[in-house]
Amino acid sequence: MTTVATTRFSGRAFGVQEMTLIREVVRECSGLSRMELARTVCELLRWRRPNGRLKARECREFLERLDAEGALELPAKRRGRALGSVTRVPRTAAGEPGLPLVGSVRDVEPLAVELVREPAQRLQFRELVGRYHYLGHTVPFGAHLRYLVFASRPQGAVVGCLQFSSPAWRMAVRDRWVGWDDRTRARNLQHVVNNSRFLLLPWVGVKNLASAVLARGLSQLAVDWPRRYHVEPWLVETLVDARRHHGGCYRAANFIALGSTSGRGRMDRHGRRGGEAPKTVLVYPVVRHAQQRLRES
Repeated sequence: MTTVATTRFSGRAFGVQEMTLIREVVRECSGLSRMELARTVCELLRWRRPNGRLKARECREFLERLDAEGALELPAKRRGRALGSVTRVPRTAAGEPGLPLVGSVRDVEPLAVELVREPAQRLQFRELVGRYHYLGHTVPFGAHLRYLVFASRPQGAVVGCLQFSSPAWRMAVRDRWVGWDDRTRARNLQHVVNNSRFLLLPWVGVKNLASAVLARGLSQLAVDWPRRYHVEPWLVETLVDARRHHGGCYRAANFIALGSTSGRGRMDRHGRRGGEAPKTVLVYPVVRHAQQRLRES
């Protein structure tokens, strides 16, 4: 790998001295796992989120990219769940289909969008999404929040799930719509959040429930994301598989359709997987003048 003045990754530039330090840590601490190495590098380089937490997941991805390019040699992977991998889905009585729920939103209100916090809630979320969402449940990338959606009537019950997570690093139609350059995107991308899972359980057939859940979920996100990560969300993006869904509930919730992705996937930084699975890109400005804020230097 040719030595250059700086190496960029996930919006951060690493100078020659920092790259030398990274190689020394990997070489001298070869007994550590890849994630432990990533945390060590983050501590030394003070690579943190605005809330003070280490950016260990991004750092591990950076180390693995350097390893793939021959810039350093990481220890062999240890067994465990990789980011983006499909997780084991529990099967319990709580995840079995319930009685059909029909009617209108007013028949089931009030709705509650509850942040997943406890281990039992995490297992329930994993089971419902794993069993009933066509993409299944995977380990989220980067920052993320997950919610269970409850209807209060005719009796209290979970009717759906929402997940928000870190955005795609590059997405041509979104980047054109915002109008930012690479440097501005690297600085302001933290204000974009991806709605990476949205599920209404298949036995729930309440008219207009999807758009109502999205509206409440976005309101809750605007409160919970800054509280967890100390960053205000300005824009929410989502990807819809047009072969399966029209995205009408997003449009009804005032999302804006921008066009289609190239189908490369969020982790394809080198353009090797073009056209695999194009998706429709929709965005929702959480704040006024979101475009202007995102492209400001």
